Amino acid sequence: MRDDTHRDGPPPFDRPFEGEDTKQRVYSTILQTREPMAVSEIAERANCSDESARTHLSFYADLGIVIRHEGRPVRYERNDEYFEWRRVNELAREHTVEELQIRVSELTDRIETYCEEYDADSPADVDVLEFDAAQIDDVYVDLGDWATAIEERRLHERARRKAAGSTAPSHG
Repeated sequence: MRDDTHRDGPPPFDRPFEGEDTKQRVYSTILQTREPMAVSEIAERANCSDESARTHLSFYADLGIVIRHEGRPVRYERNDEYFEWRRVNELAREHTVEELQIRVSELTDRIETYCEEYDADSPADVDVLEFDAAQIDDVYVDLGDWATAIEERRLHERARRKAAGSTAPSHG
């Protein structure tokens, strides 16, 4: 009898790509990378041959999903600009200009609240060691939320500009 105990849940930690085909495993592996990796490293993590990894990485490089670094060995890394571009397009497609403006305004308010609360212009300006030990975890949570709000505001503003530009009447 087959073991179906984890069928509806996530795969076990020792087999994170179980049930995915090679193309999906290579894609998942590249999403998890933080620095350029050789094909052999990617193949090992994706549990496939070097040639299969190379084929899929070449395809992803052609699409702009990964960046190919020439050299010996050739290395690949996730193209963060591609994923940012995709996120901005998704936001612009799924939300109206007005919705995006409201979200930018909400995020701006949240950022300004953090600036006032911590008397700083950015999370990087806050010295966590100035707080009581009991507060440090909460401060780190705030700093993470603040940094996320800054990034989300930037992406939403880019999406707003994109959406506003695509809805502008043409004069021809």
